[in-house]
Amino acid sequence: MNLEYWRNWVDEIEAAPLDALLAKASPATRAALERSLERRELTPDDGLTLYTCTGDDLRAMVKCADVARAEDVGDEVTYVVNRNINFTNICFVGCQFCGFKRQRWESDAYDHSDETILGKVADAVARGATEVCMQGGINPDMPPFKYRDLLDVIKSRFPEIHIHAFSPMEIMYGARRVRMEYPEYIGMLRDHGLGSIPGTAAEILDDTVREVLSHKKVDVAAWVDIITTAHALGVPTTSTVMYGHIETPRHVVNHLALLRTIQKETHGFTEFVPLRFIHENTVMYRKGLVKPSEHGELDFQMYAFSRLFLRGQINNIQTSWVKCGVDLAALTLKAGCNDFSGTLMEESITAQAGGDNGEFVPVDLIEQKAREMGRVAVERTTLYKKLYGRKAPNGARPIAASPAQADSHACGGSGCS
Repeated sequence: MNLEYWRNWVDEIEAAPLDALLAKASPATRAALERSLERRELTPDDGLTLYTCTGDDLRAMVKCADVARAEDVGDEVTYVVNRNINFTNICFVGCQFCGFKRQRWESDAYDHSDETILGKVADAVARGATEVCMQGGINPDMPPFKYRDLLDVIKSRFPEIHIHAFSPMEIMYGARRVRMEYPEYIGMLRDHGLGSIPGTAAEILDDTVREVLSHKKVDVAAWVDIITTAHALGVPTTSTVMYGHIETPRHVVNHLALLRTIQKETHGFTEFVPLRFIHENTVMYRKGLVKPSEHGELDFQMYAFSRLFLRGQINNIQTSWVKCGVDLAALTLKAGCNDFSGTLMEESITAQAGGDNGEFVPVDLIEQKAREMGRVAVERTTLYKKLYGRKAPNGARPIAASPAQADSHACGGSGCS
């Protein structure tokens, strides 16, 4: 990726008048963009036109996405001080896009003890975290009420920490293990301290694509059932998409249209997080099923399109520094994004797949990148309450690894697929 090229490209778009860029766009693109600027809902066909924009059309879309972002959420760049804790990498599902999971007999398989998990939470709290994000492999040997009991362990010691945990796949598996229906099971987790659910395990919400990605994973109907049940019970979730693998543009547009429909009905999504597929160490890549594109154009297409297509329904669009890298993620703040994700502190799902963007972004760096984009960074809670004036005690800078971190194999949290 030629980062300098994209930096200059974004700067030129920012400097150009909106009318001039719209005048250079094709008639179909210009019509779709004008509808979005008028706050009219885009059709799936409009979405397909925009998501496949290139050249002058893409420049006009990025400009419009930045205008829409400013109108909808202002110029503040939000972020959360959080820590990811992946409590086990043992998993029987076998997703083709994953480089993280291990069989229980492999030498580097692990299932963290409660003491280890509490040590990680304690370290996060000491560093100013307001959230821990927990996801794990689907371990066939886990105790039936593992997820409930894990919430109890953490909340008994750290009652104030927000627990953002358990993907829809984990919810499905956990409910089956104890033979409970989703409303009863999710309600139980809520009552034991679950604050919100990652809208991961979504990948692409199309069962033909999902069959290739992972034939054992939660299907579209179950994913929607779990998410909408959580929303009905007052448990908010994020929403995600994984792009840049075997999907078509139409799959992506239909995926966002489904999320938009759910949000109209439940208003339970806090944000939308596009997650680029990281390919290097995955089965799909080794089999030759996917030929990923270079970072840059596809990422700007995705972020700008998302801002405009979801406008009026999901207003927080989160960039993923762990997928794109900190510098490209900063540039997407000029393409419709308003949230810089979290500090993470640990990350290995993306790293195990071949990502090389690190595990921790200190608050000082987030603030610096926001300033470079002409914006101001503001800390938030998981549920987007802004914490003006708060300064995390150690969250603003890297610190030496504690013993609890030394054996870390952490989940990417909202950076997970």
